[in-house]
Amino acid sequence: MSLIPLLLALSFFSFLLLDMAPGDPAEKKLAAQGIAVSREVIEAERIRMGLDRPFLLRYLSWLISALHGDLGISYKDSLPVAAKLVTGLKMTCRLAGFSLLLALMISVPVSILCAVRQGSVFDHIARIFSFAGNSIPNFLISILLMYLLCIRFKLFPVIAGDSLTGLFLPVISLAIPMAGRFIRQFRAEMISQLEMDYVTGIRARGVKEMAVLFSNVFRNCLGHMITVIGLSLGTLMGGSVVIETIFRWSGIGKLVMDSITARDYPTVQGFVLLMGTLYLLIGLVTDLIFVFLDPRVELKV
Repeated sequence: MSLIPLLLALSFFSFLLLDMAPGDPAEKKLAAQGIAVSREVIEAERIRMGLDRPFLLRYLSWLISALHGDLGISYKDSLPVAAKLVTGLKMTCRLAGFSLLLALMISVPVSILCAVRQGSVFDHIARIFSFAGNSIPNFLISILLMYLLCIRFKLFPVIAGDSLTGLFLPVISLAIPMAGRFIRQFRAEMISQLEMDYVTGIRARGVKEMAVLFSNVFRNCLGHMITVIGLSLGTLMGGSVVIETIFRWSGIGKLVMDSITARDYPTVQGFVLLMGTLYLLIGLVTDLIFVFLDPRVELKV
């Protein structure tokens, strides 16, 4: 039940901050349309957009409409905000899904090998990669990849399209830092499990090492891994703004950046509400999965 107050607080404060932001949406809209801007024309447009009403009335009107699935009309192009967000979200989900899949394909086997061969050359190399990947911001990785693979060797298009070729560089740019974080956290959890007494007891009974590793240790690590993945997925859904802007990927991140520039407050407000809802739902689903994997944990709603 705490999700509802959180969403209400999120919607109110985001609406308040947007209302306090500098710039006049009506003036910005008229200037973008090439209309001669005068004080009378701006005031008439503000009345048409409903910006002349008091703050609380505007917020309550928007909230009631949002509860019915209507997030308003975009100031920028007069299209329904909900439809624009759904279209952008589909593209972002595609980008985030492939990035998460690639990060897991790299991090899970590397983490297992690092834990089994702790202190080996492979372990040290993987830790260096993890530290570097976790430290370098993804926008810098994207610029380096763009220069090397797009401009220097011309292997991929600079602007990402709907094809898998255009998706490759944005996915790599998001997956490398995520894989770096996963390797550090998964490796630490695997090593912690391997050092526990129950592992020594299982080995003493003559159970094969592979069975110990995957049937016991890896299974006990799943709860921690799911939690890390859930938190990363929530961040990834709203945090791919820079990558989408760099590669011109038509996702929800690029949509909200263009909306901020155009002072398109209904779209920005809808984005905040949608991302907040998704983040809370992802956290709830993550907790439910964790409880399913470990019945000893009680979920308090």
